[in-house]
Amino acid sequence: MERNRVSTGTEWEPKVGYSRAIAVDDRILVSGTTATDEDGDPVAPGDPERQTRRALEIVVDAIEDAGGRREDVVRTRMYVVDADDWETVGEVHGEFFGDVRPASTMVEVSSLIGPEYVVEVEAEAVVGG
Repeated sequence: MERNRVSTGTEWEPKVGYSRAIAVDDRILVSGTTATDEDGDPVAPGDPERQTRRALEIVVDAIEDAGGRREDVVRTRMYVVDADDWETVGEVHGEFFGDVRPASTMVEVSSLIGPEYVVEVEAEAVVGG
């Protein structure tokens, strides 16, 4: 089994012991991703539309860095702190994956890693199939 790690270079990856994404054989698994800038600071605190967009940009970049494409995504999971944001989050997800239509889940959670964050996204892709 060949294992390829994708890192965004944040200080937390080695401290916590995770990778932004892992490619194993024909699968790419992207860790839970929040909306952060290049320095790891929150983007658009409290804004579900902008945070979803930024998180999905990071997710797609990680998939591409691992050798996949947006079209290879087969599953997404979206965590929101307010279920009333489902439509906004879903519309942005649709902009990214409307023609791909992966299996998707959205759940409301009591909080994310910090109070500034209102959306977190995970993804899985299968390449070469």
